[in-house]
Amino acid sequence: MEAPAMLPLPSLLWAGGPAPGRLFPLGSPAQDSRAQSEASKRTLSPMVTGTSVLGLKFEGGVMIAADTLGSYGSLARFRNLSRIMKVNDSTVLGASGDYADFQYLKQVLEQMVIDEDLLGDGHSYSPKAIHSWLTRIMYNHRSKMNPLWNTVVIGGYSHGEGFLGYVDMLGVAYEASSLATGYGSYVAQPLMREALEKTPSLSQQAAR
Repeated sequence: MEAPAMLPLPSLLWAGGPAPGRLFPLGSPAQDSRAQSEASKRTLSPMVTGTSVLGLKFEGGVMIAADTLGSYGSLARFRNLSRIMKVNDSTVLGASGDYADFQYLKQVLEQMVIDEDLLGDGHSYSPKAIHSWLTRIMYNHRSKMNPLWNTVVIGGYSHGEGFLGYVDMLGVAYEASSLATGYGSYVAQPLMREALEKTPSLSQQAAR
Protein backbone atom coordinates (compact mmCIF):
# COMPACT_ATOMS: atom_id res chain seq x y z
CA MET A 1 0.00 0.00 0.00
CA GLU A 2 1.38 3.37 -0.98
CA ALA A 3 2.09 5.87 1.89
CA PRO A 4 0.06 9.10 1.77
CA ALA A 5 1.95 12.07 0.44
CA MET A 6 2.74 14.92 2.88
CA LEU A 7 1.28 18.21 1.74
CA PRO A 8 3.71 21.17 1.91
CA LEU A 9 2.78 23.75 4.51
CA PRO A 10 2.05 27.23 3.20
CA SER A 11 5.13 29.40 3.41
CA LEU A 12 3.09 32.29 4.77
CA LEU A 13 2.35 30.27 7.91
CA TRP A 14 5.95 30.71 9.15
CA ALA A 15 6.78 34.01 7.47
CA GLY A 16 8.04 36.61 9.92
CA GLY A 17 8.07 34.12 12.79
CA PRO A 18 10.59 34.05 15.63
CA ALA A 19 13.96 32.36 15.42
CA PRO A 20 14.29 28.94 17.10
CA GLY A 21 14.19 29.32 20.87
CA ARG A 22 12.57 32.76 20.70
CA LEU A 23 9.05 33.77 21.72
CA PHE A 24 6.50 34.86 19.16
CA PRO A 25 5.99 38.64 19.41
CA LEU A 26 2.45 39.60 20.36
CA GLY A 27 1.12 42.86 19.01
CA SER A 28 2.68 45.30 16.64
CA PRO A 29 5.84 47.31 17.42
CA ALA A 30 3.69 50.43 17.53
CA GLN A 31 1.49 48.88 20.21
CA ASP A 32 4.54 47.75 22.21
CA SER A 33 6.13 51.20 22.14
CA ARG A 34 2.82 52.80 23.08
CA ALA A 35 2.46 50.43 26.04
CA GLN A 36 6.01 51.19 27.19
CA SER A 37 5.44 54.95 26.99
CA GLU A 38 2.20 54.63 28.96
CA ALA A 39 3.99 52.56 31.62
CA SER A 40 6.71 55.19 32.01
CA LYS A 41 4.12 57.95 32.32
CA ARG A 42 2.36 56.15 35.13
CA THR A 43 5.45 56.57 37.34
CA LEU A 44 4.51 60.26 37.56
CA SER A 45 1.23 59.34 39.26
CA PRO A 46 1.88 57.83 42.71
CA MET A 47 -0.51 55.02 43.62
CA VAL A 48 0.19 53.86 47.19
CA THR A 49 1.55 56.71 49.28
CA GLY A 50 2.72 57.32 52.83
CA THR A 51 2.29 60.46 54.88
CA SER A 52 4.47 62.36 57.31
CA VAL A 53 7.90 61.45 58.66
CA LEU A 54 9.23 63.29 61.72
CA GLY A 55 12.86 63.64 62.75
CA LEU A 56 14.32 65.21 65.87
CA LYS A 57 17.82 65.54 67.31
CA PHE A 58 18.41 64.94 71.00
CA GLU A 59 21.50 64.77 73.19
CA GLY A 60 23.41 61.70 72.04
CA GLY A 61 21.34 60.73 69.02
CA VAL A 62 18.43 61.31 66.66
CA MET A 63 14.87 60.06 66.53
CA ILE A 64 12.73 59.32 63.45
CA ALA A 65 9.03 58.44 63.54
CA ALA A 66 6.43 57.54 60.91
CA ASP A 67 3.11 55.73 60.79
CA THR A 68 2.49 52.48 58.90
CA LEU A 69 -0.48 53.55 56.76
CA GLY A 70 -0.39 53.15 52.99
CA SER A 71 -3.08 55.17 51.22
CA TYR A 72 -4.47 54.19 47.81
CA GLY A 73 -5.68 57.60 46.73
CA SER A 74 -8.05 58.68 49.49
CA LEU A 75 -8.57 55.08 50.66
CA ALA A 76 -6.67 53.93 53.76
CA ARG A 77 -5.81 50.65 52.05
CA PHE A 78 -2.74 49.18 53.78
CA ARG A 79 -2.26 49.32 57.54
CA ASN A 80 1.17 47.76 58.04
CA LEU A 81 3.66 49.34 55.62
CA SER A 82 6.99 50.22 57.20
CA ARG A 83 8.49 53.43 55.80
CA ILE A 84 11.59 53.49 57.99
CA MET A 85 14.65 51.43 57.15
CA LYS A 86 17.97 50.77 58.83
CA VAL A 87 20.71 51.54 56.32
CA ASN A 88 23.63 50.43 58.51
CA ASP A 89 24.69 50.55 62.15
CA SER A 90 24.92 54.36 62.13
CA THR A 91 22.14 55.45 59.75
CA VAL A 92 18.37 55.17 59.42
CA LEU A 93 15.99 56.87 57.02
CA GLY A 94 12.27 57.38 56.63
CA ALA A 95 10.38 58.33 53.49
CA SER A 96 7.00 59.78 52.65
CA GLY A 97 5.42 59.78 49.21
CA ASP A 98 5.17 56.93 46.72
CA TYR A 99 5.75 53.56 48.39
CA ALA A 100 6.96 51.86 45.20
CA ASP A 101 9.71 54.47 44.78
CA PHE A 102 10.66 53.98 48.44
CA GLN A 103 10.97 50.23 47.81
CA TYR A 104 13.26 50.98 44.86
CA LEU A 105 15.46 53.26 46.97
CA LYS A 106 15.53 50.67 49.75
CA GLN A 107 16.67 47.95 47.35
CA VAL A 108 19.45 50.12 45.91
CA LEU A 109 20.67 51.20 49.37
CA GLU A 110 20.70 47.64 50.68
CA GLN A 111 22.82 46.54 47.72
CA MET A 112 25.19 49.49 48.25
CA VAL A 113 25.71 48.49 51.88
CA ILE A 114 26.35 44.86 50.89
CA ASP A 115 28.91 45.93 48.27
CA GLU A 116 30.64 48.16 50.83
CA ASP A 117 30.76 45.38 53.43
CA LEU A 118 32.26 42.97 50.90
CA LEU A 119 35.34 45.20 50.65
CA GLY A 120 36.17 44.29 54.25
CA ASP A 121 38.11 47.49 54.88
CA GLY A 122 36.26 48.41 58.07
CA HIS A 123 34.63 51.48 56.57
CA SER A 124 30.91 52.08 56.15
CA TYR A 125 28.71 54.86 54.80
CA SER A 126 28.19 57.70 57.24
CA PRO A 127 24.82 59.47 57.57
CA LYS A 128 26.25 62.48 55.70
CA ALA A 129 27.44 60.23 52.88
CA ILE A 130 23.97 58.68 52.50
CA HIS A 131 22.42 62.16 52.56
CA SER A 132 24.82 63.41 49.89
CA TRP A 133 24.22 60.34 47.71
CA LEU A 134 20.44 60.67 47.97
CA THR A 135 20.64 64.34 47.01
CA ARG A 136 22.36 63.42 43.76
CA ILE A 137 20.05 60.48 43.04
CA MET A 138 16.93 62.61 43.51
CA TYR A 139 18.29 65.46 41.40
CA ASN A 140 19.40 63.05 38.67
CA HIS A 141 15.95 61.45 38.41
CA ARG A 142 14.27 64.87 38.46
CA SER A 143 16.53 66.07 35.64
CA LYS A 144 15.44 63.08 33.53
CA MET A 145 11.77 64.01 34.09
CA ASN A 146 11.29 60.75 35.99
CA PRO A 147 11.43 61.80 39.64
CA LEU A 148 11.35 59.47 42.61
CA TRP A 149 8.19 60.69 44.30
CA ASN A 150 9.58 60.75 47.83
CA THR A 151 10.69 63.08 50.55
CA VAL A 152 13.37 61.43 52.67
CA VAL A 153 14.58 62.14 56.21
CA ILE A 154 18.03 60.71 57.00
CA GLY A 155 19.15 60.37 60.59
CA GLY A 156 22.23 58.93 62.19
CA TYR A 157 25.01 59.19 64.71
CA SER A 158 28.63 59.29 63.64
CA HIS A 159 31.91 60.66 65.02
CA GLY A 160 30.26 61.61 68.29
CA GLU A 161 27.49 63.76 66.86
CA GLY A 162 23.97 63.31 65.55
CA PHE A 163 22.96 64.07 61.99
CA LEU A 164 19.53 64.87 60.57
CA GLY A 165 19.09 65.64 56.87
CA TYR A 166 16.26 66.21 54.40
CA VAL A 167 16.01 65.47 50.67
CA ASP A 168 12.91 65.95 48.53
CA MET A 169 11.95 64.69 45.06
CA LEU A 170 13.59 67.70 43.38
CA GLY A 171 16.95 67.14 45.05
CA VAL A 172 16.53 70.03 47.50
CA ALA A 173 18.53 69.12 50.59
CA TYR A 174 19.41 70.63 53.95
CA GLU A 175 20.21 69.73 57.55
CA ALA A 176 18.27 70.78 60.65
CA SER A 177 17.69 69.86 64.28
CA SER A 178 14.05 69.01 63.59
CA LEU A 179 12.45 67.87 60.33
CA ALA A 180 9.01 66.92 59.13
CA THR A 181 7.54 65.95 55.76
CA GLY A 182 4.03 66.16 54.36
CA TYR A 183 1.26 67.40 56.61
CA GLY A 184 3.59 67.02 59.58
CA SER A 185 5.56 70.06 58.40
CA TYR A 186 2.47 72.18 59.21
CA VAL A 187 1.34 70.44 62.40
CA ALA A 188 4.36 68.85 64.11
CA GLN A 189 7.27 71.00 62.94
CA PRO A 190 6.18 74.18 64.79
CA LEU A 191 5.83 72.18 68.01
CA MET A 192 9.27 70.59 67.64
CA ARG A 193 10.89 73.95 66.86
CA GLU A 194 9.25 75.49 69.89
CA ALA A 195 10.55 72.68 72.11
CA LEU A 196 14.08 73.10 70.72
CA GLU A 197 13.98 76.87 71.27
CA LYS A 198 13.14 76.31 74.92
CA THR A 199 15.62 73.43 75.39
CA PRO A 200 18.26 73.26 72.62
CA SER A 201 19.72 70.02 74.01
CA LEU A 202 16.80 67.67 74.57
CA SER A 203 17.12 64.42 76.47
CA GLN A 204 15.93 61.22 74.84
CA GLN A 205 12.90 61.09 77.12
CA ALA A 206 11.96 64.71 76.37
CA ALA A 207 12.34 64.09 72.63
CA ARG A 208 9.88 61.19 72.86
